[in-house]
Amino acid sequence: MRLLMLGGTEFVGRAVTDAALTRGWQVTVFHRGHHAPPPGVSALTGDRTAGAAGIAALAESGATWDLVVDTWSGAPAAVRDAARLLADRAGHYAYVSSRSVYAYPTPAGQGEDSPLVTGVSPDEDGDVPYGQAKRGGELAALDAFGDRALLARAGLIIGPGENVGRLPWWLSRIARGGPVLAPGPRTTALQYVDARDLADWLLDAAGRGLNGPYDTVSRSGHATMGELLDACVATTGSDAELRWTDPDVLLAAGVEPWSDLPIWLPPGELHATMHQGSHTKAHAAGLRCRPVGETVADTWAWLCGRGGLAPQRPDRPAVGLDPQVEAKLLAR
Repeated sequence: MRLLMLGGTEFVGRAVTDAALTRGWQVTVFHRGHHAPPPGVSALTGDRTAGAAGIAALAESGATWDLVVDTWSGAPAAVRDAARLLADRAGHYAYVSSRSVYAYPTPAGQGEDSPLVTGVSPDEDGDVPYGQAKRGGELAALDAFGDRALLARAGLIIGPGENVGRLPWWLSRIARGGPVLAPGPRTTALQYVDARDLADWLLDAAGRGLNGPYDTVSRSGHATMGELLDACVATTGSDAELRWTDPDVLLAAGVEPWSDLPIWLPPGELHATMHQGSHTKAHAAGLRCRPVGETVADTWAWLCGRGGLAPQRPDRPAVGLDPQVEAKLLAR
């Protein structure tokens, strides 16, 4: 198989590239050149924010591919331009979208037939809200590839290579030890996908010719907040003591779910939207999610290999609770 990975040097794109290389595929990555391309790939360089000039290397290469995988999360015009260029040169187009394309709030258990965000165009170019950008990217992929387009609507993505900082923050905080503010209840259900499991599913599904939208997440409760943080303690070998704290106490103190305490959301609309979506279609199509302990252990090993410093996407804010705020709450 010949794969064109649009991106391919960080997190999900890198996971897809690594999975394809493991299978013996021929891989070309098209990237901006900010990071070294993985060993064993062919590389093309360009900037998709620069319009036609930015994808000139793709246009001039003349190559053809069996599959294109695209993780773009900015203005959808970049997906439009790439998909149109490649429509006659690639067999299948897999776009890594997001469950953020659904109109908020999304009731628990809702799946691919849920109402979508509106007022979206694949021609949008500029600063576009995340959900609209992903939906616009979907429309661009569908417009160019039709029933050769696969839409992987992921939720929370974690695992080695994470450049948003959610699981790396928890691992680093727990590794420091001592009392740790843990957002309750510990039985809070989580829903996510390991980037490597998403990558394997994408390659399998596209190879089988699957098309249309799939919510590519674990079942709700594949892990709980308690199981995630217990795994962090066990993996790091820390003496951390998890101090489980009622959500009302945290919210009253101004602690922001998701950003101050990554991954965690209190019961309510946002938790239902992010951690209680349907998973059945993707799992029926072969998605398999590894145990949370394996994801945590492998992420810690990767993080330690980098000297404890996780990469940070420049277009995403840093996450994590201010140590002084944590200390005040623990003192209560």
